[in-house]
Amino acid sequence: MISEADLVALPKAHLHLHLTGGMRRSTLRDLASRAGVHLPDRLVDEVSDDWQVIGWARFQRLYDVARGVLRSASDIDRILLERAEDERAAGSRWLEIQVTPSGYVPRLGDLVTATEVFCAACLAAEAATGVGMRLVVAANRTRPPWEAETLARLAVRLAAVGAPIVGFGLSNDERQGRPAEFAKAFRLARDGGLVAVPHAGELLGPGAVVETVRELAPRRLGHGVRACEDRSVLALLAAEEIACEVCPASNVALGVFADHAAVPLRTLENAGVPVVLGADDPLLFGAGLVEQYAAARDVHGYDRDDLARLAEASVRHAAMPPDLAATMLADVENWRIATAM
Repeated sequence: MISEADLVALPKAHLHLHLTGGMRRSTLRDLASRAGVHLPDRLVDEVSDDWQVIGWARFQRLYDVARGVLRSASDIDRILLERAEDERAAGSRWLEIQVTPSGYVPRLGDLVTATEVFCAACLAAEAATGVGMRLVVAANRTRPPWEAETLARLAVRLAAVGAPIVGFGLSNDERQGRPAEFAKAFRLARDGGLVAVPHAGELLGPGAVVETVRELAPRRLGHGVRACEDRSVLALLAAEEIACEVCPASNVALGVFADHAAVPLRTLENAGVPVVLGADDPLLFGAGLVEQYAAARDVHGYDRDDLARLAEASVRHAAMPPDLAATMLADVENWRIATAM
């Protein structure tokens, strides 16, 4: 039996996590107290097994409240350092954390300044902890496409001079903003060497996945789980080797699936679609990366080899240096051998 300690020891990368949603609950309470922000019970109470499905609208309101406590560069420094410490404690050696600079401009300054704050904090957190840290700069799909294009140009320009930016994403309510509207922004990002990692196939079905693949040419999809509803879409993802960043706790809390058993891990993998596990927003959903692996073990019956395969996929589909990837893959194999004894 693979224990909790084994899950922590499993070398893995974390490829789907949002900045505010990765904040510690204790830090949120502290920063809210300092800023005089009243927190709803859902953000104050400790996680319990009887948490109800919150749905997208309530989730977004809660996320906005949590983001509102971040008032300065020192706050960003703190939460990214703590995030790196938590990743290390979970056995995650590489994190690609998603930030949407436009959402922080009111507190951190203009778009350039806000993005530079994230970059500096990311580098400092990596240096302090040894966890590989990179940023996915994401556009907000509820905002106009020209803003996404500006953000893509900025991300490319900063990455070219050594900023820790590896990807370009598209987040927020999938039911707003068609992928085609953001095609130019993603083309700019890809041409500049960034990996395309938009959200798709969570709130909308397989048609949205097809449209996103056609218009944005992603390497990975944030979620992508609704592809399970159409075999031809699964075949498309498999043929293009597009990984789905599956976040089981998030899917259940937002009502995408009724329970963990309905999350289509096996369906995706059996169709040849690469799956990487992510925590999405543990602040809101109450489960970190290790808990996602535990759900695969406990609910879906994933054994040692299955869990190692998920960890390997997280490495192969990360935008990490090849030498680190080779080391991590070797260490996953060593873990597989050690846990078989």
